[in-house]
Amino acid sequence: MMPATPAWPPKSAPRLFVPAPLAAGGHCVIDGQQAHYLLRVMRVAPGDAVILCDDATGEWAARVAHAGKRDVTLDVVEHLRPREQVPDFWLCPALLKKDRFDWVLEKATELGVARIQPVVTRRCVADKLNPERARTILTEAAEQCARTALPELGEPVKLDALLRDWPTDRKLFFADENGGDPATQAFAAHTGPAALIIGPEGGFDDAERAAIRAHGSAQAITLGPRILRGETAALAATALWMGAAGDWAGIPCDTTP
Repeated sequence: MMPATPAWPPKSAPRLFVPAPLAAGGHCVIDGQQAHYLLRVMRVAPGDAVILCDDATGEWAARVAHAGKRDVTLDVVEHLRPREQVPDFWLCPALLKKDRFDWVLEKATELGVARIQPVVTRRCVADKLNPERARTILTEAAEQCARTALPELGEPVKLDALLRDWPTDRKLFFADENGGDPATQAFAAHTGPAALIIGPEGGFDDAERAAIRAHGSAQAITLGPRILRGETAALAATALWMGAAGDWAGIPCDTTP
């Protein structure tokens, strides 16, 4: 028997997001940190495969045409799949300490969140976010988990501004440590755009909790009998939503473009 032809591109091919739209027959020059990754970490050579995503047209197979000292030229060969549709679910976490919030950004991307909207509350230990660093974390997480659609990242907003400008057609689930409806049941009962707001290390204060509960789009939920850290609550609840109402449940996405 003739040996089977190896699959191309191989599953082990490195994955990168690039800023420019891709098209068959086109070329892409990779430099900077991405070139360092391809040349020094993955040690690509002419003829090797690289998977490219442009966050617009989807995923493409490319072949290394030239591997220089500081840049890599790729020939775009084949369109593998379109940009995915992700569930219309926003995560609105209060800002946390840097390493903990980095973890939220990374894992929320892996879980399939469409938008991450950081929130500033009275008990936040941080009130700023480095957008370049945050987008790097999102991009690297998307590359790692084979996601073809980058999550949107909003600028941090104060809680009162978030509530004031909240879109009326989007349910706002509120993880309230004082109790609410069981999360899984509440998620499964709702269809349509949804979001989840999570508090900081010290939780929401009484006035903030009252303001959220009074909002017309809000529904308080409980995540169980234990008090969870902010990062744990954000990701546990997101996973619950994906299982009850998102693409883990096999529900078609009619959502983000």
